[in-house]
Amino acid sequence: MLYLDHNATTPLAPVALEAMTRVWTDVVGNPSSPHRFGQRAAAELRSLSDRFLARVGARIANFPADRLVLTSGGTEANHLALHGLGRTEPGSLVVSAIEHPSIRRAAIAAAERFGHRLIVVAPDRHGVVRPEAVAARLDESTRLVSIMAANNETGVIQPIAEIGALCRAAGVPCHTDAVQAIGKIPFSFAETEVTAMTVAPHKFHGPVGIGALVLRSDASLRPSMIGGFQQQELRPGTEPLALLAGAVAALEWYLDSAETFRERVRALRDSFERTLLSEGSDLGSAAPRIIGSEVDRLPQTSCVAFPGIDRQALVMAADMAGVACGTGSACASGSSRPSETLTAMGLPEPWIAGAVRFGFGVFQSPPDAPRAAHLILNAVKHLR
Repeated sequence: MLYLDHNATTPLAPVALEAMTRVWTDVVGNPSSPHRFGQRAAAELRSLSDRFLARVGARIANFPADRLVLTSGGTEANHLALHGLGRTEPGSLVVSAIEHPSIRRAAIAAAERFGHRLIVVAPDRHGVVRPEAVAARLDESTRLVSIMAANNETGVIQPIAEIGALCRAAGVPCHTDAVQAIGKIPFSFAETEVTAMTVAPHKFHGPVGIGALVLRSDASLRPSMIGGFQQQELRPGTEPLALLAGAVAALEWYLDSAETFRERVRALRDSFERTLLSEGSDLGSAAPRIIGSEVDRLPQTSCVAFPGIDRQALVMAADMAGVACGTGSACASGSSRPSETLTAMGLPEPWIAGAVRFGFGVFQSPPDAPRAAHLILNAVKHLR
């Protein structure tokens, strides 16, 4: 079975498992407890947090330093950002039309909660949210902007540094969902000039069950939950120390070999697409079309349309043939609704209906790519 759904989640790296096992075994205290066991756990928490922040390009040498808020995953971090950043007086909330459902739906809820007008910025036909399109929607009523760093369906990389700079100059908080970007492309929190950034370690071979919201030192954040006094009361609850250890170990392991990993998955992706295009040209109207290939994409991601083929049927046929892939975001996979991202790009309906996403991983080998392409093409032929 070939696992080509690494945009949804990735297998746990051995170093992450080792780090979690060490903490589970050796660090038994609660970081909030005053005794020596608690003090050791608190020291471990501070050390791990600083290491995490350093590797995502946060400013930890400054005073005050950028902050790390631990959550249960990317979805919670996005919710915390959309509901906790920016002024609450009625104004406007700006997001793009290509956001993950955890941003899109949180934005709708936040707009209703605070009385904001929700402004949705469309991408261009390549799936890029242009800085000038965002700038045109900024005014004195803008309370928050949230634009993703790279799209989870197409892999198209967004100009978040330029957008972050525009927002900062306008005095508007800017959040970015960087879940798909960390490790896959060179990325630095400080260089983007955004106010807050969401990270999900299970996208770079860390554990499921932990996420993070990275905050600028001058950011003001309202908590979404009330409880204990952990994390400066921004997110109450005992910190998941072992999961953080696994996240840091995976992040350091991945970034230490990032260039090698990027070239590896890019070669796999490109080989896969070349095979599809060269050997699928006889499929007529169902011949594969690569979406987003004319602009910069995440190296591991391939979004392919097979016009006239039902995407859900193709995913199931691929699974039966030995290839795991997905449609849209993992959180919406299985939905019969057309992709909002591809619809916003203005793609033809047959392309949208027949679009499937493939995500390659660092543990795969060169023969996997053409093999997967052949299996997919055979599945398409049987579905025609």
